[in-house]
Amino acid sequence: MSAVVLIVGEGYLRDIVCERLSAHYEVIRQADFEAGIPQPTDLALVLHDAWNPSVHQKAEEMLRSNNIPWLRGFVSFGEGVVGPFVRPDTPGCSQCADTRRLMAGRDRKEMWGIQQQIEAIGGVSSDPWASRLGLKQISYLIETEVNRILQGETAHLEESVFLINLKTLNSSTHPFLPDPLCPVCSIILEDSQSAAKISLKPSPKIPGSYRRRSMDELESVLTKEYLDSRTGFLNGKMYDFTTPFADVGMNLPLFTGDEGVAGRTHSYAVSELTAILEGLERYCGISPRGKKTIVHDSYHNLQEQALNPVKVGLHAKEQYKKHDFPFIQFNPDQMMDWVWGYSLLQERSILVPELLAYYSLGCGHGFVYETSNGCALGGSIEEAIFHGILEVVERDSFLITWYAELPLPRLDISSANDKELEMMVERIQAVAGYDLYLFNSTMEHGIPSVWVMAKNRKKNGLNMICAAGAHLDPIRAVKSAVHELAGMMLTLDEKFETNKEEYEQMVHDSSLVKKMDDHGMLYGLPQTEQRFHFLLDNNRPLSTFNEEFKWKSTHEDLTDDLKDILQVLRDQNLDVIVVDQSTPETIRNGLYCVKVLIPGMLPMTFGHHLTRITGLERVLRVPMELGYIKQPLTTEQLNPHPHPFP
Repeated sequence: MSAVVLIVGEGYLRDIVCERLSAHYEVIRQADFEAGIPQPTDLALVLHDAWNPSVHQKAEEMLRSNNIPWLRGFVSFGEGVVGPFVRPDTPGCSQCADTRRLMAGRDRKEMWGIQQQIEAIGGVSSDPWASRLGLKQISYLIETEVNRILQGETAHLEESVFLINLKTLNSSTHPFLPDPLCPVCSIILEDSQSAAKISLKPSPKIPGSYRRRSMDELESVLTKEYLDSRTGFLNGKMYDFTTPFADVGMNLPLFTGDEGVAGRTHSYAVSELTAILEGLERYCGISPRGKKTIVHDSYHNLQEQALNPVKVGLHAKEQYKKHDFPFIQFNPDQMMDWVWGYSLLQERSILVPELLAYYSLGCGHGFVYETSNGCALGGSIEEAIFHGILEVVERDSFLITWYAELPLPRLDISSANDKELEMMVERIQAVAGYDLYLFNSTMEHGIPSVWVMAKNRKKNGLNMICAAGAHLDPIRAVKSAVHELAGMMLTLDEKFETNKEEYEQMVHDSSLVKKMDDHGMLYGLPQTEQRFHFLLDNNRPLSTFNEEFKWKSTHEDLTDDLKDILQVLRDQNLDVIVVDQSTPETIRNGLYCVKVLIPGMLPMTFGHHLTRITGLERVLRVPMELGYIKQPLTTEQLNPHPHPFP
């Protein structure tokens, strides 16, 4: 008995597909779904000469409830679209495909508005670019895919769409990721106390690395799954040949605008993969997509099981009082959303304000500016936590150094005895014209941290550029910071020279430092070099890496390194709170993303008015514990200038 194919739609495309399939299958033709779904139906096709979004939504509703797989074909603005092939019990539906295609488009806001208009008028009958030749070509593609499906072969268009330019007949296949927030096919579990629990498991290292999985292993999935110009999670890449090392930028399309991410290594191929991972990490940190937030209450009511927001640092009271300040002062009775995290010190699940667990750069109900501090991606949850802690430590060490003006020990680069690092330094000197200065910024916990500074030898361009790094291997920390510095060398010179007068005003008025770029540009000015006097005292002797860094890691398992870190933080009474930010897009490929919060450590902020040190007494106490001063600092003694972290 031949398979039964239901074809729903109107127009030439429907007619020609009906004609071609009738020779092989039992074809049932309907204009719409008003007559219901005939039984039995093995496969449904929804075909139109134009784009009718509401029809596809109806198809999802009717066919999913009747457990019938289906495929669509239509024309949208001169482009034929075939797919995806939708299974009723599998994520990755037509609405997911439309969302990804919309987001990857440069005119996403305009197209979203047009889609709403088309839905409001009930669709259009024919696309003006829908030629008979083009529709015939689409029909051949549909017939081929139908034959594969009904003959039990692997469908080409599962989680993919086929696009054909009806003017040139150029065609291409584009994969897409199911949308975890799709109202049709997504099943998001509710956030829960039990699911937040973390039990550390073994995570063997790749030899010579602090990662669980190699780039060679990840290469096969990263570009295939996440990068596509038409439907991709990331929709564009750019090679930067200006910087001293291999720099690849990627575009993460968001409805509010495009977000740039980058990878910087010694190889463009590896930098491309690194940029994709950076894009995934950034995406996971924006808002919850892997679980549904269900707790909405006040800290006053939840304090027995919740993190006290004061412990992670607030803005100054004077800032909150300003009429144009974008955040409101924390109120224990304020109602807000909370997500479950896990305290590795207390070994219990703990509620964390959602605006601390994810980005909260906007205003309204938020009480602090929170960015990607502590966000990290890894091939295991343990790897992600390990690197998330290191990022928090890196930024905390940098900020304490700045605010307390610590005269850090300067490191002798040659004492690292690392040929790759020596060549990196030589290349930066030769190509970019910068000298590098390294300092040991390790704080009281002993986790190796470095401050790296680049000083320009040329007359034009940024004068000083700063970066930081933290790692159990201090040489890795230095290399990471050097790559960050290199990404800013030469590329920002034109912008800096063009807007120099604007940055010069910031020298005298710190309130003008409002954006991330402002921090780096301000210290590109020669007249701000004297603000680094506490680091650039040339009378101090250089120290060697062996003298300054005592941490030795001999573990073959990353979890053992993580446990060592947790122990030294526990000894300092510093908690580590982990929020799992992983989404279905990352978990499908064994990648996990976390947000690490270490109450008491200083979070990085951008915009001098958004500094967060209120409630964080470590910045006053730690300089004394390290022997730099004889008594704790007062808030009034802290460096009043904007930090130079770019």
